[in-house]
Amino acid sequence: MKSENPRHVKLFSGKTSKYLAEQIAVAFGAPLGAARVSRFSDGEFSPYFEESVRGCDVFIIQSTFAPTDNLFELLLLVDAAKRASAHYITAVIPYFGFARSDRKDKPRVAIASKLVANLLTAAGVTRIMTMDLHAPQIQGFFDVPVDHLDATAIFVPYIQHLNLPNLLIAAPDMGGVHRAREYAKFFNAEMAIIDKHRKRANEIESMQIIGDVAGKDVILVDDIIDTAGTITKAAALLKKHGAASVRAFCTHPVLSGQAYERLDISPLEEVVVCDTIPLKQESAKIKVLPTASLFAKAIRRVYTYESISTLFIKT
Repeated sequence: MKSENPRHVKLFSGKTSKYLAEQIAVAFGAPLGAARVSRFSDGEFSPYFEESVRGCDVFIIQSTFAPTDNLFELLLLVDAAKRASAHYITAVIPYFGFARSDRKDKPRVAIASKLVANLLTAAGVTRIMTMDLHAPQIQGFFDVPVDHLDATAIFVPYIQHLNLPNLLIAAPDMGGVHRAREYAKFFNAEMAIIDKHRKRANEIESMQIIGDVAGKDVILVDDIIDTAGTITKAAALLKKHGAASVRAFCTHPVLSGQAYERLDISPLEEVVVCDTIPLKQESAKIKVLPTASLFAKAIRRVYTYESISTLFIKT
């Protein structure tokens, strides 16, 4: 009796994440599949695969940063794979957009991250792979398995390489305390918290430090750096309170508005980010660390039904 053919893995990419998908494909050891987008004159578009995916384990790599076309392109690619009889469809979303809208923090507001989860599920995903969600509980919005990769596997070796003499880990807000505590626990370092109060989105009213930072080499850890208002004000406050040096480690470099200008004139020694979102411009203060190897290892382990957690740094 003839044995069944092994499942084939095929990697595809949306347009704006192709730079990262190509690196993941090289690290995984398979070519990036051919996918194209046809466009109408009014801006409407239709992605399609130029090769068969029937019976394949398909991994579609696309971050969902602005504009929302990136999200919709991912949804259409998932739908196309489903209709082409793919065996298994994993949406690899290095940066999961709309994650900051994860609860009703005021009346009559949408919970966008839940809506995005519903859309992906309706489109036909059978698995989600992402990195450093803004709120880990977003995993519970999905009714399919979620592989939540952790940037500690990328940031920790770099921090070790810095060999800072008086390391202190700081959370730039109360929401980042758990993340900062994990880093502090790994390095057996002290910890501080920046308590901030916002007037409205992207606008800070007040900020104060909980903890002693005098003489410390401070590392601020966060998942997103957007306008850089919080990080740069926190760095200035830390230096004012006697910090010897301040660095920021932020997974996703959204970097909108005046972010680059603020970083350039800030007291931050450097800002270390991942390549989940492409930089809009160069900056002497920004160091980009690659994620392709981590995603390639995670994709291989999903395919071979091995544990993903062994890729994480144990605290």
